[in-house]
Amino acid sequence: MKILDIRAMRGPNYWSIRRHKLIVMKLDIEDMEQRPTNKIPGFPERLEKMFPGMFEHRCSEDFAGGFFHRVREGTWIGHVIEHIALEIQTLAGMDCGFGRTRSTAQLGMYNVVFDYMEEKVGAYAAKAAVRIAEALTDGKEYDLAEDIQTMREIREDERLGPSTGSIVDEAKSRGIPWIRLNRHSLVQLGYGVNQHRIQATVASTTSSIAVEIACDKEETKNLLEAMSIPVPRGRVVYDEEDLVSAIHRIGYPLVVKPVGGNHGRGATINIKSWEEAVAALAIAKKISRGVIIEKFITGLDHRLLVVNFKFVAGAKRTPAMVTGDGKSTIYELIEIVNSDPRRGYGHEKVLTAIKVDDMTKQILEEKNLKLETVLKKGEPLYLKRTANLSTGGTSTDVTDIVHPDNVFMAERIARIINLDICGIDIMTPDISVPLYENNGAVLEVNAAPGFRMHVSPAEGIARNVAEPVVDMLYPPGTTARIPIIAVTGTNGKTTTTRLIAHIVKTMGHKPGFTTTDGIYIQNRMVERGDCTGPLSTEFVLKDPTVDYAILECARGGILKAGLGFHNCDVGIVTNVAADHLGLKDINTVEEMARVKAVVVESVLSSGYAILNADDDLVYEMRKNLECNVALFSMDENSKRIKKHCEAGGIAAIVENGYITICKGLWKIRVDKVVNIPLTFSGKAAFMIQNVLPAVLAGFVRGFKVEDMRLALETFIPSPTQTPGRMNLFQFKNFTVMVDYAHNPAGFQAIGKFLEKTEASRKVGIIAGVGDRRDEDTISLGALAAEMFDEIIIRQDKNLRGRTEEEIVGLLKSGIKKAGPQKPIHIFSKESEAIDFAIRSAKKNSFIVICSDVVPDALEQIMKYKEEEDNFEIAKEDIPNVNA
Repeated sequence: MKILDIRAMRGPNYWSIRRHKLIVMKLDIEDMEQRPTNKIPGFPERLEKMFPGMFEHRCSEDFAGGFFHRVREGTWIGHVIEHIALEIQTLAGMDCGFGRTRSTAQLGMYNVVFDYMEEKVGAYAAKAAVRIAEALTDGKEYDLAEDIQTMREIREDERLGPSTGSIVDEAKSRGIPWIRLNRHSLVQLGYGVNQHRIQATVASTTSSIAVEIACDKEETKNLLEAMSIPVPRGRVVYDEEDLVSAIHRIGYPLVVKPVGGNHGRGATINIKSWEEAVAALAIAKKISRGVIIEKFITGLDHRLLVVNFKFVAGAKRTPAMVTGDGKSTIYELIEIVNSDPRRGYGHEKVLTAIKVDDMTKQILEEKNLKLETVLKKGEPLYLKRTANLSTGGTSTDVTDIVHPDNVFMAERIARIINLDICGIDIMTPDISVPLYENNGAVLEVNAAPGFRMHVSPAEGIARNVAEPVVDMLYPPGTTARIPIIAVTGTNGKTTTTRLIAHIVKTMGHKPGFTTTDGIYIQNRMVERGDCTGPLSTEFVLKDPTVDYAILECARGGILKAGLGFHNCDVGIVTNVAADHLGLKDINTVEEMARVKAVVVESVLSSGYAILNADDDLVYEMRKNLECNVALFSMDENSKRIKKHCEAGGIAAIVENGYITICKGLWKIRVDKVVNIPLTFSGKAAFMIQNVLPAVLAGFVRGFKVEDMRLALETFIPSPTQTPGRMNLFQFKNFTVMVDYAHNPAGFQAIGKFLEKTEASRKVGIIAGVGDRRDEDTISLGALAAEMFDEIIIRQDKNLRGRTEEEIVGLLKSGIKKAGPQKPIHIFSKESEAIDFAIRSAKKNSFIVICSDVVPDALEQIMKYKEEEDNFEIAKEDIPNVNA
């Protein structure tokens, strides 16, 4: 078997609108196409033995054991690989259950689709599943445990930490979108101007000065002590000489910890001798130059959590420990503790397994113990110096028993440090008693307190401490979103996107938009190139200056990774025509329509899908939508429009020379078609069609008609505003037009415009694309012969899998079928083709350049235009100047 491609979906996609995290593996099962599972001796038995948990896989049989039943009856290996990929992720602590396997048009080729929790784990699971299936087929031994552990390690390296994850989960439950900004814990909640950021449990609202104070433990202690907060006596030392003085002043037992430490790093507690103190100093100095020496306060370790200066949770923390039974060794006791099903690798479960590390070995050595030592029955042994859950510690929720005086103190500490998310470590025998009554003390203040001990305590009530964090960032009545208008279709996407962005800007907003020629933030290009995929979408949504997003969503991005957003407010489908067929297993126009439908199926239930009622495939999309639907049509007598409006729907039509909004049975005339520059006085029908969904989008978003009219009349088709979309250049003796038309539907639209254009000779510069079907390229040639009197064939920069001779041959074949006598010129470079066309242009001729690299073509033509328009101002031409 061969893996041909592995893609990770990260948003609504062709395979599922609701399941955004999917792996799509294209697999060639080769000769296994002839060997279903019931023809492989012993395969079902080996599969069931390796994966007994697959009994729960119901598959299409819809009963427990249904998948095993399918295997025994006979199914293809791709289907088995899908289930193996799901099961091994589940065994590694990531419960995954959705999958589907679909054959392609090529025999033996399958798309194996399954969900994942962490992208890199999903990709690993895909490859591992193929290896496992091959081993099961051949009857070979396979070390499954190695794959499971590898996936666990990848997950721990890639996943959000439990604290950040809990905040993200709370945000998701409220419909707040989020974007991970790096591979660590930096996350953006919300979009555009309404975004906030979190990193671990530090929020964008958190004072940097407060964080700096909390990270300086000596400074924190001094501030608290000055405000009569009980803290242990101590001082900062830098070497052994300072250590002697500190011990003499404070006395044993001691705590030694680095000034800039956190999460217990470099800390040693309950030091009772000079040797222990020297060793602890060396450990702490690995973290920071300054080391805090404090009196060791006896009692129990507690953490109080304050969010937005209000107490929200309390936990008692216990370091990793074992208790002797009089017969088991320390190592065996650790194994017994780790056998608790609540313990797992890293953060995968409520508790973390205890590891025997250097700290554990040091503790054993100090106590003259070994891992082989048998502890007396009932004898406790602490295996770590700190109570961190990540090292095997446990937590008990004590929120409800924290004394009100201690609650008041905790909230006061948060104000003193000015930390809006604040973890306060307290040592006290009993948290239900005021600290000043039982000699308790505040040990330190944490600027990024872990939430795991509160969200998943070993004992007591779990507390949703992420809820007050999200409440703080987004109080009731505020929004995390910005309006998103998404545009897709075969043709017209870019022009429609740009026109909507212009309308939005006219309304006073600060739009960000993506197009095939670049990313624009408030009309300024910030990235050049084809920017119609999910990464470009995220670029706009991450920009903190943007309050409106208008996103062109092309086929390629949807198939490669899905949409770059979870939901949009308005989704537009301009049309669906034959283009890009045969790529990424999309072979028919109907399948292409399914790709485009992803955009409108992602519209919020309160939003609008805007559909072309003149296009049968687009019109049919309305049946699968759960949002409002608005229609547009070039035919004012369209039965579809009339039926829709009679039912109270909203539509846009061309009526009596006007762009008109129909709201139910009422008509609202927006503007005369001839007054809209983009329509070229009504000659460019396809441009009129682009205006309709743009006006509808503005209308359903509540824009005033008079404001939209102003926007329509000030949107001038030009290289600046609509690069590559019917850019006209009037030379003295001829006219040049640059357009991005690159498929049959685009050529047909240009052809209809040319029919209304007077010219002595119509010349076309065209090219074929290597990744299109033969019939598509031949069709372009035939259409060119119908449109132009003279044809210049030039070559794309990227041949995309074909030779120049092959593409030219297909184009010439189409041209000769439709216009055998049409003159043809061939150039390897577009620049040479343009030079030839302009230098040999006849008087009153009209040259159409169908360009794929629009900026280069525009620059070349502008140079010709500047040369022709060169002028000088004579002194006598200057107004109000004395001779």
